[in-house]
Amino acid sequence: MTSTPNRAATATATAKVAAATPAPAPAASRALGSLSVSALSLGGNVFGWTADEAESFAVLDAYVAGGGNFIDTADVYSAWVPGNQGGESETVIGNWLASRRNRSDVVIATKVGAPSHPRLKGLSAATVKSAVDASLTRLRTDYIDLCYTHYDDESVEVGEFLTALDDLVKAGKIREIAASNISAERLEESLAFSAREGLARYVALQPHYNLVSRDTYEGELADVATRHGLAAVPYYALASGFLTGKYRPGATVESARSAKAAGYLSTDRGLRVLEALTTVATAHHAEPATVALAWLAAQPTVAAPIASARTVTQLPALLAVAELTLTEADLTLLSEASA
Repeated sequence: MTSTPNRAATATATAKVAAATPAPAPAASRALGSLSVSALSLGGNVFGWTADEAESFAVLDAYVAGGGNFIDTADVYSAWVPGNQGGESETVIGNWLASRRNRSDVVIATKVGAPSHPRLKGLSAATVKSAVDASLTRLRTDYIDLCYTHYDDESVEVGEFLTALDDLVKAGKIREIAASNISAERLEESLAFSAREGLARYVALQPHYNLVSRDTYEGELADVATRHGLAAVPYYALASGFLTGKYRPGATVESARSAKAAGYLSTDRGLRVLEALTTVATAHHAEPATVALAWLAAQPTVAAPIASARTVTQLPALLAVAELTLTEADLTLLSEASA
């Protein structure tokens, strides 16, 4: 259950981040089909999990004030928390949209079909349509800007779920569709089916991709995206917080994701990347997180990396990706360290 936001606390927190960090100069928007999105997509996985509703409202307010417009969530967030059912993040975002009356100012992306969802698993046509309707209710909106198939479901023919998604687009419930956690082969098959049948087609792909996880996207999957003009919106862009630079040998970090993030310290690549991030960040007077996101943003096909913030104080380093352009030498150093 989410708590009723403390309006005074929310306003105070938002004012603090606005005062501490002036909004970045407007950056060129990125195109995802008919959608125009900002350089950073704000991950909503923490809303209703490590950030309660008041904290989430403050983060959302500060993100928009800082020039962001692209909010990412899923119907399964955060079903992994004891007592949660999935949809908690969407509910928080929906309450925020209703409170701020700014639906037309933001691009909302959500996902359906996760096999870990307590009730609506997989991509059968009936499940997809039920899941979208449930998301619309929680988000308190008439339409979803970008709807992802969260995980591929190989027990279902691509034509079944693509036809269901096309029906939802025609009904005005979805503006654009996208895919996540899908093989290159199934992605190619899906795009071919949409083209052949004249149905809505994927315009974006959400891969697992960052400086310490490159083979999860680079190669065949990225090649399909390139051939078909798909925009990539990488998740785990900061490797569960490791690429923020706060995880160092001997350091103790209290976080729900600290065990996973700290694991990268035991790898040679993790240590090389940390050293390269520090070098580049120092040269630009930037935070390591900003540099890690800027490296991603500079990669072919990438439109906007996803990163989440539990508090408003974590946002400035993320929003700064819109202003940081790395040199060729910077990109080479980071790429070689992460190879």
